[in-house]
Amino acid sequence: MERGISAATVAEIEEALSQVSEIKAARVVTSPEGRIDEIHVLALPTKSPKQLVRDIESTIMATFGIPIDHKKISIAQLGQDAVPKASPYEHPRALIRSVSAETSGVQVKVAVALEIGGELYIGNALGPASQTTRQRLVAQATLSAVEEYLQGTMSFALEDVQIVRLGQQSVAVACIVLVTSLGEQALTGAALVRQSEKDSIVKATLDAINRRLGFLTTT
Repeated sequence: MERGISAATVAEIEEALSQVSEIKAARVVTSPEGRIDEIHVLALPTKSPKQLVRDIESTIMATFGIPIDHKKISIAQLGQDAVPKASPYEHPRALIRSVSAETSGVQVKVAVALEIGGELYIGNALGPASQTTRQRLVAQATLSAVEEYLQGTMSFALEDVQIVRLGQQSVAVACIVLVTSLGEQALTGAALVRQSEKDSIVKATLDAINRRLGFLTTT
C-alpha cells in the first residue's frame, strides 16, 4: 500500500520531475492522507507520452522509492512550435552582446541584448534610476530577452537580485520564479563580479534559469 508523503516530499518530487529534459512543469496532487492521487506534467513534444510516463514512474521510484500507477499520470504536450530553435539536447549558448542603461530624468531604461542560436534578442526594462532598481532592471531585461526567444512558451518573474560579499569576492545572486500553466517554480543563480556588475547580474539571471533551459553563457 502506498505510504503517505509530506508536503516537502511533494515539492521534492516536482523538482525531480522538472529535471527530466522534456518536462517543463510538474504538479503532484495528493489526498488528505498524503497519497499521490494525480501527477500532471507539461512537456515538450520530443518524446512520446508513453515513454514520458515510464520516465516519470522510473524517476519517482529510483529517487523516492514510491511506486506510481501509470493511470495517475496526465501528460499535456506543447505544440511543435514550443521546441526551442536549437535542440534542447544541444544546449544553445546565450552570448551577452550588450548591456546598456539610458537615464531620462528620474527614470532609467535598461536594454540587454543576447545572441541565442545565432539570432539577437533584446529585452528592455524601465524604472526609477536608483542603484538597487538598476540591478533589478538588468535582471528583468535579461528575462525579457529570454522570453522573446522562447516565444511565450514560458514566463519568468524576478523575485530578487543582489550583489553580496562572500569572503573577498563580490557575487551577483538572482532568484527567479518560473511561471507555467501548472504553477510556479523558484530558481536561483549566481555569478562572480569580475569587471562589470551589470554583466554579472545578467550571468546570474541566466544561471538561475540554466537548469530549465540549458543555456551556456559567455562574455
